[in-house]
Amino acid sequence: MLGLPEGIRACLFDLDGVLTQTAKVHQAAWKRTFDEFLRSRDPAAVEFSQADYNQYVDGKPREDGVRDFLASRGITLPEGTDGDPADAATVRGVATRKNELLLRELDEHGVQVYEGSMRYLRAVKEAGLATAVVTASANGEQVVAAGGFADLIDARVDGVVAKRDGLGGKPAPDSFLAGARALGVPPAQAVVFEDALSGVAAGRAGDFGFVVGVDRVGQADGLRERGADVVVQDLDELL
Repeated sequence: MLGLPEGIRACLFDLDGVLTQTAKVHQAAWKRTFDEFLRSRDPAAVEFSQADYNQYVDGKPREDGVRDFLASRGITLPEGTDGDPADAATVRGVATRKNELLLRELDEHGVQVYEGSMRYLRAVKEAGLATAVVTASANGEQVVAAGGFADLIDARVDGVVAKRDGLGGKPAPDSFLAGARALGVPPAQAVVFEDALSGVAAGRAGDFGFVVGVDRVGQADGLRERGADVVVQDLDELL
């Protein structure tokens, strides 16, 4: 009924872009952050694009996204510290600016969920499978609560947990492996649901039993190339 292989006991869901529509908010915050930063250095700089988001930022911890995108433009910044202000020309400063813009947007407009994914999530729980949210976002707890589905999630591995436990960011499988451990399930009996190229790669690297790619932005081929066993546009296609 769930479109999954036999023997699966747990489902590990990315958050932004899989369960909630906050991926669009993240992208908008990244675009404003990077465009303002690039223009401050070169008024003729090429704008941050959807392709940049997909390749360098989506699914990764904030600081990794800053480093990887700026490296693609030949820019290296000092790391800075957690206390750096949002206008500091450091990796932490740029990351802080992005998070401030994101939180402002979420505060003003709230969190929208994908209804098809919510139908699937409820079906997963009704079938008796364990569930976890695995996200690079440090705001995972707030987004799940605002989305109104905290009662459907058994465990959460987000950016706060990853920093506390020293977990590598996607495409490393660390956070998904931590999600499986939190549910008491071996990777071979768990499914990864991801919309980011880096997240699908993480699922494949962790030798999970099944990897579902969720194509929200027209990158189905890229998701398959990274190791998705199946690609859907919304999770209820699996029902």
